[in-house]
Amino acid sequence: MPAPSKPASTTATRDASETRQPSETRKSSSVRAATTRAGSTRFNPPTGSWADDLWQRWNATDQGRRRTEWIIVGVITLIAALVRFIRLGEPGRIVFDEVYYVMDGWTLSNLGYEAEWPEEQGKLWEAGNHDAYRQDPSYVVHPPLGKYLIGWGIHIFGAENVFAWRAAVAIFGTLAVPLLYLVGRQLFRTVAMAAIPAAFLAIDGHAIVVSRVSILDVFVMFFALLGFYFILRDRDTQRTQILEWVRQWRIREHAKDPSVPLENTPSKWSFTVNAPKERPTGPDWGPVLWRRPWLIAAAAALACCIAVKWSGLYFLAFFCLFTIALDAATRKEAGITQWLSGAVLKQGPVSFLLTIPLTGILYLLSYAGWFITGKGYNGIVATGVWDGNGSLWDWLKLSWEHFMSYQTQILEFHSRLSAGHPYNSSPWEWPFLLRPTAFSYNYIEAGTAPECMDVRCVEAVTSISNPIIFWLGTISIMFLLMLMFVKPTWQYAAILVGYFAGYLPWLLTGRTSVYHFYVIAWLPFMLLASAYAIQTVLGKPTDDRRDRTRMINIVAGFFVVVILVSAFFYPTWTGMRIPEPYFELTHWLKGWK
Repeated sequence: MPAPSKPASTTATRDASETRQPSETRKSSSVRAATTRAGSTRFNPPTGSWADDLWQRWNATDQGRRRTEWIIVGVITLIAALVRFIRLGEPGRIVFDEVYYVMDGWTLSNLGYEAEWPEEQGKLWEAGNHDAYRQDPSYVVHPPLGKYLIGWGIHIFGAENVFAWRAAVAIFGTLAVPLLYLVGRQLFRTVAMAAIPAAFLAIDGHAIVVSRVSILDVFVMFFALLGFYFILRDRDTQRTQILEWVRQWRIREHAKDPSVPLENTPSKWSFTVNAPKERPTGPDWGPVLWRRPWLIAAAAALACCIAVKWSGLYFLAFFCLFTIALDAATRKEAGITQWLSGAVLKQGPVSFLLTIPLTGILYLLSYAGWFITGKGYNGIVATGVWDGNGSLWDWLKLSWEHFMSYQTQILEFHSRLSAGHPYNSSPWEWPFLLRPTAFSYNYIEAGTAPECMDVRCVEAVTSISNPIIFWLGTISIMFLLMLMFVKPTWQYAAILVGYFAGYLPWLLTGRTSVYHFYVIAWLPFMLLASAYAIQTVLGKPTDDRRDRTRMINIVAGFFVVVILVSAFFYPTWTGMRIPEPYFELTHWLKGWK
């Protein structure tokens, strides 16, 4: 007997199911037909846009999807590399705080500790006297890892090359772009949305400048973002393990007591100490998860962040608390009765053991040269308390005492630092881009160079972000804050945690001797928020074709403006010689001068 034919009404069901699929796999069509029960055909309004149709053609097969993704990531990364590495040797002199970090990186990688230099150390270095340093230790207030990276870059490419002084920061600044793409992929699950923040980071002036000047903050940004990526990966594995554990628990309990449901019923909030009216049907506390490789990887990345600058401690604290919150949310979703106490009191101590001891060990390892030589600042050899005679225990005890004394001095330095600087910027100004940092100015008088015969020229390196990108990021953070009260999601929370981990501690301390370029540490999270805002403006591929096309065109025009603004500011980010009137045109606000 032949199988019965499918009724015509299944067409509408199939169309409805297609619109529920992700935008990357949804089949876009300019005309969608639906059939009524009576058999008459009516046409729904066209949906999608020219961009959706083009995207569908590019991603029609698995091979096409992979090819498209590789091309997008490759192009964005190539652009990031070009704007960071081309003319990396310009300006051909020590710029801003390179006078500290290039010198310290070189002596640290040669001696195992930071050493003193004679007066005018920057001029000595620029003149090629790279071994003019002394053997006496130098008092430094930042951990060694970032300076090691700078020093190793100099060794690889040669101290005589200005390019080598900045090679490490340029490499890490470039790698941060595909890393941000991976973070966006974990959050958004789509190629297009992940590409937006990565592209913004590739062409933003703030990110470009700190990737072309040998300071430490680009390393802080990279390792904090790497730790965040691992936290997102841990969230997926953590969730899978909890849900599977609860599923197995329900199977076992259902076999004993059929009244225990096999389906998960999310637990409810409770603000009373009284027993619930209905007996809970889920497990009490849930599992303890020891197998957390991504959490351990996050701890290692954040240890590296702290070993560059102590501000990495804030990222460690915020991200660790965030993993507990994610754990509690998953337990609640799975129907675990004591979901909050299970996350805090049962899983929390285990997560602490998986992260904090490892972080401490790796931080100490970054000081390996200081411990081994004993010649660094406040070291046991440098202070004369160790002459090589004594037991291993004596050496360990003395080294530890002097190390802790050194760390205490660093803490006191940071807590009391209040020196003035022309480019000090209060943290409350940072979201508005009121006072970016000028790293270098060099004026060429009219008539002294072929390019400057009639007008004075300027070679400037200023950390002004692309203002369109930066202000969009600030607005988008505010947008996510509002959404958290309207329709909260873990993705919104994740971005806000990363942003406030970097920004809130500075805002609360009320410090005045700080600079706007510190924003680089949490700039990627502003860009992730921007992607969400743009997604909201774009709407969905299932929207009416005219509305969808109009919004696609508006956003495409916005991207063109962003690119043109970056091209306009690029000479002031890279020290290119430009006429002073052109330079003045880049001062949109009074504080940008």
